Amino acid sequence: MVTAPFSNNTLHVVIDMQRLFAEETAWRTPALAEILPNVLALCKARPSDTVFARFIVSQNAESAKGRWKNYYRRWAAVTVDELDIAMLDLVAELAAIAGPGSIIDKETYSVFGAPGFAERLQAAGIDTLIFSGVETDVCVYASVLDAVDAGYRVILAEDALASGDRTAHSVILEILAPRLSEQIEILSTEAILNLWRS
Repeated sequence: MVTAPFSNNTLHVVIDMQRLFAEETAWRTPALAEILPNVLALCKARPSDTVFARFIVSQNAESAKGRWKNYYRRWAAVTVDELDIAMLDLVAELAAIAGPGSIIDKETYSVFGAPGFAERLQAAGIDTLIFSGVETDVCVYASVLDAVDAGYRVILAEDALASGDRTAHSVILEILAPRLSEQIEILSTEAILNLWRS
């Protein structure tokens, strides 16, 4: 099947490319460094059509909601009380190109949990979302499923996605996402750039 060019209402959503996942923390994702050149290529191709989601951790376990309390008891080392707050920043290469208003903070796995995000897309007439970043099997996939449910054309940049668990990463790209092939397209960075320039 020939992939259609992207509409003029396409947005690239970079998920959680933060120091928290790039550096020596409990959540380090070594493969982030491997995908960074491709993420950068996508960002630089259309900087005004790119947004950056950041995962904002809880102050501490007791200030978290519901079952997030258990989660942050397990991951106390990455709460605000224990973490250097600068770890929540984008990695330097992306921070250098992030424009005003392009950073979206979320306290949930999905970027659609960020206040006003869905409304922002609707107001801009966005109909297509390209996803890159980390982690493929957690925040990226949660965002992708919300995007599918909201009716967006969804593109996964397969060589611009990574996870701390390479098996789980592969399961998303090779098994789960292909099950929704009518709703999720999986393309290389090169293919995305070629279609986005069309």
